[in-house]
Amino acid sequence: MESQETQRQEQTSKMFEGIEEALDVGTEIVKNEGGCVKRSDAATPIDHLKQDYEYTRGQLYNLVEKGQEAVNGILDVAQQSDQPRAYEVAGQLIKHVGDVADKLADLHKKVNDIENPKASRNTEVTNNTMFVGSTTELAKFLKSKQDK
Repeated sequence: MESQETQRQEQTSKMFEGIEEALDVGTEIVKNEGGCVKRSDAATPIDHLKQDYEYTRGQLYNLVEKGQEAVNGILDVAQQSDQPRAYEVAGQLIKHVGDVADKLADLHKKVNDIENPKASRNTEVTNNTMFVGSTTELAKFLKSKQDK
C-alpha cells in the first residue's frame, strides 16, 4: 500500500517538473497523518444569517435604486411620446419598485423574528362570550341589567 502511494507521488512530481522549472518554484508533497483537519474558525449559522441578510439587503437596495432610475427614464419617455403604452409600462415599473421595497421590509421582519422569536409572538387573548338560552331569558337578563 505504501509503495503504491510512493509511486503515485513520484509520478505526480515528474508531471510537474516542467512547470516547476518554468515558474522557478519547488513543490513538496506533504503527507497528512492527522486525518481531517477541523477548522476552528468555522462560521456559525448566525454568521451565515447575518451574511445572507447583508447581501440580500444590499441587493434589494440596489434593485430599488435602479428601479427608481428606470422609473424616471420611462416617465420622461412617456411624457415625450404621449403614448398610453409608455404610461402603462411606467405604472408597472412603479409597482415593481414598490414590491421590492415591501420585500425589503419583509426581510427585516423575518430576520427580526429569527433573532428574537419570543418578541414576535402575539400574546393577545380574545375572549368571546356567548349567551346560551332563549330570547326571553336574554330579554329578562338585559332588563335586569338596565334596572341596576
